[in-house]
Amino acid sequence: MATTSKQYKNIGEDLWKGRAEKINAELFALTYGALVVQLLQDYEDYAEVNKQLEKMGYNIGTRLIEDFLAKSAIGRCADFREVGEVVSKVGFKSFLNITPSITHGVAPPPPSPKPDGGASTTQASAGSTFTLTLDENPLAEFVELPEEVLEGGLWFSNVLCGVIRGALEMVVIHFAQLSPSLKTNSSRQVQMQVQVDFISDVLRGDESTEIRVKLVKYLEEEVPIGDD
Repeated sequence: MATTSKQYKNIGEDLWKGRAEKINAELFALTYGALVVQLLQDYEDYAEVNKQLEKMGYNIGTRLIEDFLAKSAIGRCADFREVGEVVSKVGFKSFLNITPSITHGVAPPPPSPKPDGGASTTQASAGSTFTLTLDENPLAEFVELPEEVLEGGLWFSNVLCGVIRGALEMVVIHFAQLSPSLKTNSSRQVQMQVQVDFISDVLRGDESTEIRVKLVKYLEEEVPIGDD
């Protein structure tokens, strides 16, 4: 039976309550703020700071996902829509104690099998996205950006984009389907390439803080059912 949004929300709440290594929210925000300031001093270029924050986040995400999957006991997601639900209701809740609202774009079609049954790359359909709206952002507490920083294009919390991208590119989506050519059941283990960007931020004067996650393409490999 598919997991519902309410069930995912409950999982996220349970993980947060059971997390022993919680850090003080104020200390967390101030420490992150000091990191951003140091990067600004080191690079003196807002675009490069955005890049460095995303890179740091990516490295964090690739490590967090293993711990997350082990503690949450969540199985493989069936599609990109379910990935979004897990990110919103379980991922953010378990690590930051917030639950962004989520808006889904067009769902991607399942990867099409290759005639030889080997590995292949499947392009996602245009508009395969979900958007996370953060009503609160623990990283941005006590923060007010100077005008020159706003004009320079800094995305203060860009580390979150990296974390999401790093985690998702380590995740496997599982497809079970009938192979038309072989008339047998096949199991498709699919990894994703995603693009993650801030599209608005209240720190920059926008009405809301939103992160858009776009599925760029699937990387797939077919294996017989029972071998995964």
